[in-house]
Amino acid sequence: MSHTVEKIGGTSMSQYEAVRDNVVLHNRTPEQYYQRMLVVSAFGGVTDGLLECKRTGAPGVYATYADAEDDSAWEQTLDNVCNRMAQINEDMFGRTPERALADSFLQDRIAGIRDCLHHLRQVCAFGQFQLAEQLQTIRELLAAMGEAHSAHNMVLYLRQSGVNAVLMDLTGWRTDEALPLDEVLEQAMARFDLSSQLPVVTGYAHCKEGLMSRFDRGYSEMTFSRLAVLSGAREAIIHKEFHLSSADPRLAGQDQVIPIGRTNYDVTDQLSNLGMEAIHPQAAKGLRQQDIPLRVRNTFEPNHEGTLITTDYRSPSPCVEMVAGRRNIFAVELFDQDMVGRVSHYAECFTDELDGMRLNLVSKDMNANTLTYYISGNRKTVRTLVSALQRRFENADINTHKVSVVSAVGSDMSIPGLLARSVVALNKAQVPVRAVHQSLRAVEMQFIVDDEYYEQAIVSLHDELVQTNAETVALAVA
Repeated sequence: MSHTVEKIGGTSMSQYEAVRDNVVLHNRTPEQYYQRMLVVSAFGGVTDGLLECKRTGAPGVYATYADAEDDSAWEQTLDNVCNRMAQINEDMFGRTPERALADSFLQDRIAGIRDCLHHLRQVCAFGQFQLAEQLQTIRELLAAMGEAHSAHNMVLYLRQSGVNAVLMDLTGWRTDEALPLDEVLEQAMARFDLSSQLPVVTGYAHCKEGLMSRFDRGYSEMTFSRLAVLSGAREAIIHKEFHLSSADPRLAGQDQVIPIGRTNYDVTDQLSNLGMEAIHPQAAKGLRQQDIPLRVRNTFEPNHEGTLITTDYRSPSPCVEMVAGRRNIFAVELFDQDMVGRVSHYAECFTDELDGMRLNLVSKDMNANTLTYYISGNRKTVRTLVSALQRRFENADINTHKVSVVSAVGSDMSIPGLLARSVVALNKAQVPVRAVHQSLRAVEMQFIVDDEYYEQAIVSLHDELVQTNAETVALAVA
């Protein structure tokens, strides 16, 4: 039997006992601990402290260092993160010998980072060197610290239970050169024997391509994916703190949602576009091309098989598998009567302005004289976009609206009357629909609603399109 490559998310990593008991040891004899590689994220909240909070944007070490005029602010932030990681060490190891090893590793890395940031400040005091040119490198250095800490801790923790865990440190700590990612991974894998060792791999990999510059905080999924592809894994597995379910259980109700047993990579692409990444699209690409199945499992339900994602899966009968959505979307509407016959030119200019602004295009629609782009990002950047468009098209009327996108998603949704049922359900729930998008491929149907109606839209569509169908199937089986 060939091996698996398995990724453990940050929230799951914080529940390290569950990772040990449910992921590594569960129903396995000592001989069965191996033929696996574990790619780990930083413990929950650590990367937020090192970079910036992913949810709120609150500054971490990186953001403080980039903006501070003196060293006191970023040093205090670094101390705070270091104290948080030291507390994790204490919680995991108490007064055992492993605690001293974990603390020594942490102190050495933090001291190295502190020295590096101090020296860079000194170098940039000379006019020939600009701090802005080094910020991406600093971001990668700090992000790597989170994964190095969690991977090293997990190795020590698993060894306490008799597992021959070994650290596969891909962070490039004190290395002289950056190699291409595939070469970094191949050289690292050559040093381990999967038949008798369990490599615990840092989710961050230092490489020539610069994973963060291309994928920002989705870098660990690229490391995970390329390891699976290059090693010819039997299966790639992601362990999360929840099931991939028919809707968000916090909205639709824990007892109402249904774990998805099977789906395909096409569906995961749609989810990624909505900000609900089962896996980053570029990471999924390699798995899909090599026909490697991806399984998403719940860390806290080890007996559940999770969701199996393959290239060729299609639901046995047409159905809606999930209702998902994305809040806080800006609808940027550009109306210009001169657009008639020149829509493609306007769309090209719109896209040009989007590039480089760190705004994510979620959806768009158009008619003879109007383009509407649905964009996720911060309000300040959206204002910058609108100003740039106004300079290009002086006679255009450009308006922005705060909306949400709610989608029905499935591997085959070619169901007669599905759109009509959906609109009736939303109307019954008193949800005004601002726009509707239905593609010919029958894998997604989008509804644009005002942001205040987001939760109502999710619940009403899930009740009508998923729950009703599940109840019908249950009655038919009975």
